[in-house]
Amino acid sequence: MAIAKAERLMNLALCLLGTRRPLSKRELRESIEAYLEAGSDDSFNRMFERDKDDLRELGLVIETVENLDGDVGYLARRDSNRLPPITLDAEEAAALGLAAKVWQQARLAGAASGALQKLRAAGLPEDVDPYESHGALEPHIPVHEAAFEPLMLACRDRRPVVFDYRKANAAQPGTRHVEPWALECWRGHWYLAGWDRDRGAERVFRLSRITGKVRARAGRYTAEVPDVVTVRETVAGWAGEIADRSALIRLRSGAGYPLRAKAASVRELGDGWDELEIPYGHGLDAWLVEFGPDVVVVEPAELRADVVDRLRAVAKG
Repeated sequence: MAIAKAERLMNLALCLLGTRRPLSKRELRESIEAYLEAGSDDSFNRMFERDKDDLRELGLVIETVENLDGDVGYLARRDSNRLPPITLDAEEAAALGLAAKVWQQARLAGAASGALQKLRAAGLPEDVDPYESHGALEPHIPVHEAAFEPLMLACRDRRPVVFDYRKANAAQPGTRHVEPWALECWRGHWYLAGWDRDRGAERVFRLSRITGKVRARAGRYTAEVPDVVTVRETVAGWAGEIADRSALIRLRSGAGYPLRAKAASVRELGDGWDELEIPYGHGLDAWLVEFGPDVVVVEPAELRADVVDRLRAVAKG
């Protein structure tokens, strides 16, 4: 009967933690029953390398030591793998639990759960339940876009990417070469902020408009990565949340309540129409298009032209 992987990992961890000198692969193979059952040297080497990577992923610090004869050995020193006591009060534990619950519907759910298990092992009080509900609201961040995970990894590893992107006013997607900086969730939509190599400028991309697969590319970043706070401001600006002027629109009565909530003034025109003065920032044209025939832009002229261009693009399919 094949020995369970969990038992194999446990035996390897005990061997590495219990030795005072580095153990070679040969010695580890002779000490662990599952390795003795490996059919060939290649099979053992693959199994050992996977197990070693899994233990490191779990947090075990494994050292690779080469002796004077050139032989390689492995050990896990106890002082390197001893965590200091972790003391969290109820509020801090609740914050960790809240962060983990936010990602329950995303690919990060496993990582968040694993992090809490490591805290338990390091001394998180048993009477504190990080998953306990502390309010009537159940927070979560939905992640439905297939591009989220590869872009998240690219941001973490600082790897350039290539993807096809369909602008709101374009009938066909175009290829973008981007150095990804950060992902931000804004009003229920995910955005990627980064450096667009083709345009030589920072850009923000809505993940729902990325088509096809995100492909990673080799090489270093060519542009400096800004502070995360600056990235959030950039996303807010491109999502239409930062306005530096006003626009005048006509809105059908009883429609467009999100626009009415942002309006600085509302005036009834009669015949089923109202006139609104609303903040005008980047992305307003894309937002107005979503209301279709219920909105007519009065001024400025460039905003009206942008909305017309977007509607024509939608009509062309």
